[in-house]
Amino acid sequence: MKLWVKILLTSIIVLSLLYIFIHIFLFFQGKAVIIKQLERLTQKKVSIAYFGIIPPLNLDIENLVIENLAKADSIYVSPSILGFLTGNIAFNNIKIIRPEFTYERALSSATGLPAAVTAGEGRKPAARFIFKRLKIQDGKINFIDHTIADTGISLTLKDINFSLDNLFVLPHSVITNFDLRAKIPWEKGTEEGRVSAEGWLDLFKKNMQASLKIEDIDGVYLYPYYSTWVDLEKARIEKAKLNFSSNIHSLNNDMVADCHLELTDIVRKPRSAEEPEEKAEKITNAVLDIFRALNQGKIILDFTIRTKMDRPEFGFGSIRAAFEEKLVRSRKGGAVKVEDVLKFPANLLQGTVKSATDLTNAVIDGVFSVGRELKRAVEDTLKK
Repeated sequence: MKLWVKILLTSIIVLSLLYIFIHIFLFFQGKAVIIKQLERLTQKKVSIAYFGIIPPLNLDIENLVIENLAKADSIYVSPSILGFLTGNIAFNNIKIIRPEFTYERALSSATGLPAAVTAGEGRKPAARFIFKRLKIQDGKINFIDHTIADTGISLTLKDINFSLDNLFVLPHSVITNFDLRAKIPWEKGTEEGRVSAEGWLDLFKKNMQASLKIEDIDGVYLYPYYSTWVDLEKARIEKAKLNFSSNIHSLNNDMVADCHLELTDIVRKPRSAEEPEEKAEKITNAVLDIFRALNQGKIILDFTIRTKMDRPEFGFGSIRAAFEEKLVRSRKGGAVKVEDVLKFPANLLQGTVKSATDLTNAVIDGVFSVGRELKRAVEDTLKK
């Protein structure tokens, strides 16, 4: 018998024995091993209702529960044997059906600053991961922010459909493509928001190109995030709907997000003829009319966020800063013209507020300080 035939037969026998051994090991110990590893990673109690093997060596997991963190109806895993033999934790395909994740953001007991409640935060990856394809179908994410207001605020993403191709957590440049579609249920009886995101990223080079859209945002539901500088009750704002979009790109970890925020619908609370008009309502009307004058009748805010791809930072503070900057820039650039003043509420243009200059001094300077300073500055003018 030729040598190469002997080598071939020997290799086939060894691989067959290895396959049988792995199959027997997973059949008897696979469920316990997975539970143990997940408990070690998450520091949470883990349970699996069913664990099975689909030939040749694919895993079927049903009713996975990670206490207070995640659960999934079904998980299909197709591991890459070649990837494991090269020292990586590699998967050809992972499909997760109806998963539900819970993420809580709490105040740090030591500093009083926001701290994420996540397992293993700050640890470096213990292994190199490869995901050729990851797909999530009909998922759900519950986000609970305890850092906002006394009772906190809860947000949910539902009907999540997410796909990701070629994610390599390796010291190697690889283009990873992703696509996300989801819905945001607001309060009962209101229209659901819609979320979409798509693009690509390179984790090694920290490059990225993506687009994000969030439509039909319930601005009133998110009020706790900006309650310190806007008073919706006194401004008599009952409903506010917004759309947000952003084109995001990163080069060598320098991330720039060009953002567009548009107020598409606003509903004011009715006021009886005997009820006096709140000064905060007058200020709101003036500011909204300034924005309409600047954007051909639309209420639009365009701004840019600069951050890092590996440590992205976004928040309502960026929107507030852009809001202030636009109002100040409109005054310096003369964007609010005398003829535009005629469009503003007549009851605000009484007394000393009779020109664009007076209006910007009375309103824009107040808005620049935001919240309490805004109220104080404008009230002094309105009292005249």
